[in-house]
Amino acid sequence: MSDKLLVITTVPNQKAAEDLAAGLVRDGVAACVNISAPVTSMYQWKGQLERDTEVMLTIKTTGSRYPQLERAILDGHPYELPEVIAVPITQGLPEYLAWIEACTNNS
Repeated sequence: MSDKLLVITTVPNQKAAEDLAAGLVRDGVAACVNISAPVTSMYQWKGQLERDTEVMLTIKTTGSRYPQLERAILDGHPYELPEVIAVPITQGLPEYLAWIEACTNNS
């Protein structure tokens, strides 16, 4: 079993996505961040049904770097309550998983 994680968050626009992604990679808490095309999000917030266009980020990191990654997302995120969901990567190309480890190895 791998200790690598896929972390998902959403932000309100492309600039916020690029700024957050660049900081995460530059600081070594993420090996790679994929920035998606805009998505439509429907959700409940403070008793109201909301509909917004957001940009999704898919972040690759390790379990040991997750606490720093989460803190960096919270510090750099424009939302009051950002989505931060981590999903374990149970399998993957060994060389790619090793690359994630190398990029986030306490940089």
